[in-house]
Amino acid sequence: MTRATDRKSQAATRRQFLLGAAALGAGLVPGAAFAQNALSEILNAPSRGNWDDQFDTRGSSVRQVASNTPIFSNATLVSTQAAVNAYQGIVASGGWPQVPENAKLRIGAESSAVPLLRQRLAIAGDLSAGAGSSTVFDSYVDAAVKRFQARHGLPADGVVAEYTYKAMNVPAQLRLNQLITNVSRLQEMVAKEHGHRFVIVNIPAASVEAVENGQVVQRHTAIVGKIDRQSPILESKITNLNLNPYWHAPASIVRKDIIPLMRKNPKYLAESNIHIYDGKGNEIPPETIDWNTDEAVKYLFRQDPGKNNAMASVKINFPNPHAVYMHDTPQQGLFSNLMRFDSSGCVRVQNVRDLIVWISRNEPGWDRQRIEQVIASRQRQDIDLSDPVPVYFTYITAWATDPNVVQFRDDIYHRDGAEQLAMSELQAAPYQGGQQNPYAQGDDLYQ
Repeated sequence: MTRATDRKSQAATRRQFLLGAAALGAGLVPGAAFAQNALSEILNAPSRGNWDDQFDTRGSSVRQVASNTPIFSNATLVSTQAAVNAYQGIVASGGWPQVPENAKLRIGAESSAVPLLRQRLAIAGDLSAGAGSSTVFDSYVDAAVKRFQARHGLPADGVVAEYTYKAMNVPAQLRLNQLITNVSRLQEMVAKEHGHRFVIVNIPAASVEAVENGQVVQRHTAIVGKIDRQSPILESKITNLNLNPYWHAPASIVRKDIIPLMRKNPKYLAESNIHIYDGKGNEIPPETIDWNTDEAVKYLFRQDPGKNNAMASVKINFPNPHAVYMHDTPQQGLFSNLMRFDSSGCVRVQNVRDLIVWISRNEPGWDRQRIEQVIASRQRQDIDLSDPVPVYFTYITAWATDPNVVQFRDDIYHRDGAEQLAMSELQAAPYQGGQQNPYAQGDDLYQ
């Protein structure tokens, strides 16, 4: 064992001691809503060794949160079960204090809320007790807040504002319950055989993992289904990549999006390169349709390949009863939104070309250069996979790839049993750029 590995092992052991001792300390202060005395004794216990001495702003960095361990792995299951034990200790010791949401807090600020913020961060393991109890928001607190934000899927900017307050003030008992709920989900999935290569879409995290030989080799930001147009839970295999795809509008999008747009702008379809066809393949002129009715729903709407196509450069196909798929998007600005729940069920993937190169790498003649050439040609072409890649859409809102780094995400679809775990009322602002476009609001409704 190397010296660095040994130090890491000692740190983990001391952290486990801290959490276990917190659970015992709870019994020393009967009836206390927050076991401050017990907590202070635990955090200051000499038996904690030199963990505080090794703590600095780099040691509490966002880098500690990143991991190449897949969500679907036995290691993640074991770490999440260990996190349940740790959070049971936190709950037994009285949980953590609520941090007053009085004002934005950032480095350099001085506030009576900062000591409570320090306590909150220390209890969850983001800040060392050795960082002090000052009312000043210093570099130690800044680093700890960034670590907390990274663990909760928030921008790690070190500013304590609305989203960070809401995540921070979820009671410890609710977080424990959330972990227990997700252990059951992980147990069900880990028990299955996934193969050495597979793709995971974690809906609450709005992220995609490409996994190979037990490691995440690519991770992509994603856009997933809205609350009222949810992405489904599914298991399938990726069988086909469609380069420069046509886009066919489901009847539901025709009704909810295209008809209202045509009432406002009769040239919308022409400007968007969308054509209308009847059941025999004959093209129907838009001006012959009564847009004040639902007549248009009975026709086929097809958008030509191109830069404005709803799926942009590629569509990733896999058989499923929900008629959903993964794809590129012309609306790249949506990937920078905090809440990325904007689609109609399908999953938009940032840097999707990296993913399809990885998916198709075993197909002769389909290297990165060839794929880019075909996309540049704007000509539709399929890549049929001789070795289909398993794909999973899952719903994991709490997990740990390291027992000391517990990840939480918004329970966007309200499946974890507590309204406070869902920040759906804080949805990001709708797309603001360019012309109004139904694909910015939902590109692929279930039919």
